Amino acid sequence: MASRPTRRALLKTAGAATAALAAVALSLSACSTGSTTASSATTPAPSGQFPVTIKNVFGETTIKSQPERVVTVSWVNDDVALALGVVPVGVPKVAWGNNDKGSTPWKDAALEKLGAGFGTAKAPARFSEADGINFTEIAKLAPDVILAAYSGLTEADYKKLSEIAPVVAQPELAYGTPWQEATTIIGKALGKNSEAEKLVSDTEATVKNKVSAFPQLAGKTFIYGNLEPAKGDGVNVYTSNDNRPRFLSEIGMKLAPVVENASKGSKEFFVPWSAEKANELSSDVFVTWVPDSKTTDQIKQDPLLGQIPAIKKGALVADTDNTLTLAISASSPLSLPWALDIFLPQLAKGADAAAK
Repeated sequence: MASRPTRRALLKTAGAATAALAAVALSLSACSTGSTTASSATTPAPSGQFPVTIKNVFGETTIKSQPERVVTVSWVNDDVALALGVVPVGVPKVAWGNNDKGSTPWKDAALEKLGAGFGTAKAPARFSEADGINFTEIAKLAPDVILAAYSGLTEADYKKLSEIAPVVAQPELAYGTPWQEATTIIGKALGKNSEAEKLVSDTEATVKNKVSAFPQLAGKTFIYGNLEPAKGDGVNVYTSNDNRPRFLSEIGMKLAPVVENASKGSKEFFVPWSAEKANELSSDVFVTWVPDSKTTDQIKQDPLLGQIPAIKKGALVADTDNTLTLAISASSPLSLPWALDIFLPQLAKGADAAAK
């Protein structure tokens, strides 16, 4: 979900107190729980739409009838359900990039629009994922389906969750499902195929419209990575399998050839890079996440990281806003429209610097 915390970083934070930062899979933290008796706000599916069978990395899942009690795990999945007008009975808490409600601005807005804001009777119950999948709390919610189209479920997780309800797991790579695919998969699971298709096209149109105001981004090469000046091995660059570079490519920028070459044939979302070879990370713009502006200065002054061509030229885009980082890292039809007005000007500033 800025070189936001790497998935690995996110996962590290998740295991300790959040699962966020190394796999951009942020972890979730505390907040109050809502009603465990409310059912999902769904509308009837077209006749004959169920049962449906959805393939995933572990096999396939059959959903016999339209779900009325939906539970989500990881990020993104609850965003998509809400964008489709479905209020889950249970969702994970957001513990990285969260607001004071343990949520996100876009999630809060969607819930309020559906009359199910946190603190109201129709709000979803919430559970922590700081220590991984919360099987006990999920089982208590008696779901009809568990949405995890964007997630890092292991096969053991999948099997255990499947004992509770049908599980819509990731189709292939852990935390690598594009938001468009996650949306169509979840739409199928909820009996909202046409709504999901429209949601994807409407969101893509919104992105295209906003990007059109920044023509300097077109064709600029980029590297999206994680830089840690305090560590000698503190360089990871994200591959095209990751949603961060994928988003920049979708708006007309180009993944730097050096990263494409280094990640050929890889199914990983990042590749490690020696700090001693940082000067070889050539691109117009370098995008990263940092915890504070002090770290940005440290990166620029670092004898190795400071030799990255884009950084030398002043084209470093370093974001300190965890919520913005989450919005792009774990992107969804709700988070992207929220993030673009903040993120695109930052990118454009870097592209302008690269053009000088």
